[in-house]
Amino acid sequence: MYCLSILLCVASFASTLSAIPTKSALLARHARRHSSLPKAIYILSNKAQNEVVAIRVKADGTLAPGSVTPTGGAGGSGIDGMTNDTAGPDPLFSQSALKVDGNVLAAVNPMSSTLSLFTISPNDPIKLNPCGAPASTLGDFPNTVALSAKLGMACVGNTGTAAGISCFAVTAQGPVPFSDSPAATFDIGQSNPPVGPTNTVSHSFFDESTSSLITTVKGDPMKNITGFVSVLPIENGAPAAKDVRSTPEGTVVLFGSVVLPGSSSGTSSILATDAGFGTATLSLDASTKQVSAVNTVKIGDQKATCWAAFSKATQSTLVTDVAVSHLVEVDPTAGKILQSTNLNIANVGLIDLVTKGKFVYALSPGNQTDSGARVVVMKTSGKGQKVSVVQDFEVDGVGKTAQGIAMV
Repeated sequence: MYCLSILLCVASFASTLSAIPTKSALLARHARRHSSLPKAIYILSNKAQNEVVAIRVKADGTLAPGSVTPTGGAGGSGIDGMTNDTAGPDPLFSQSALKVDGNVLAAVNPMSSTLSLFTISPNDPIKLNPCGAPASTLGDFPNTVALSAKLGMACVGNTGTAAGISCFAVTAQGPVPFSDSPAATFDIGQSNPPVGPTNTVSHSFFDESTSSLITTVKGDPMKNITGFVSVLPIENGAPAAKDVRSTPEGTVVLFGSVVLPGSSSGTSSILATDAGFGTATLSLDASTKQVSAVNTVKIGDQKATCWAAFSKATQSTLVTDVAVSHLVEVDPTAGKILQSTNLNIANVGLIDLVTKGKFVYALSPGNQTDSGARVVVMKTSGKGQKVSVVQDFEVDGVGKTAQGIAMV
């Protein structure tokens, strides 16, 4: 099965999706629904028996209970390097523990070191159908996944003892690896489970052209370990044999990132968070695959700025902090803070977030003293304007192990 080409895999996958509406039907459906709202939000429970929790989005943008679907794998948590206790919130030290593109959802299972794939029902977005069985990620403790419907590809970042990147064809029978070995390995000296958050894999994602898979890896300044950005070229629909690594000047603990739209010819622009100080705007050279820093932004009251999303409504980037209940808006081009909104919410801090129209949905997992995990719904009123909290939605049965957020 390793020898299957991506074209065959995508064809096989597409053949099972005949229930998907035609383009005209989809357009009609979108016309009946406010186009600036998602239909559903998804988070990973990351429990011992891992689950994807689907949450309905109502017509006013607020949330309502949905469904819980087992992934068939095991969730898990890293070890907090400061306390030697089980880590949490942010137990995976990452962004994008699950990802949606088109009608496909991919989710990692850290403790079983597997990847699960699902299709999302076109008629009911909280109904998930598994694509075969979970597949080994060819490494240990996967904590981030990139997904491209265009390529028919999912790539996983592993951050345990066997750390690195593995890529899979997306098929109806489940993930099919392109090779029987990882696409790239990272010699970061980790364990199972990993000790973090420093010196771990942070985030894997595709650039705007899907010609590169980008993975951020944190350094550890206390141990003089330098972090880096890995860029794996995608050639002829498959991962290349070798990645290119660079360390953008001024970065320390690179974490979650977002690709900025409208990148110029020959380069891709990325806004990356850095838990050491705030954010960095990065530039990826399409020819050399080297990544360099364009500017950095220091967030004065931050403790661990680690997650990022781009808002088309404000044409700016929003970043969150696991230990501070604020939402910070950054102009990545100018390299400056536009505004910071302190949030009156039940739990402390926010992690993964997504945006659609004027709405922002951010996961707030809570900690030992908080209530269960929540998804905070916010609304923007314009670029540089404070956001307002619309809803602080409690996710039943999910706590501080929760990680990742995606939408359809």
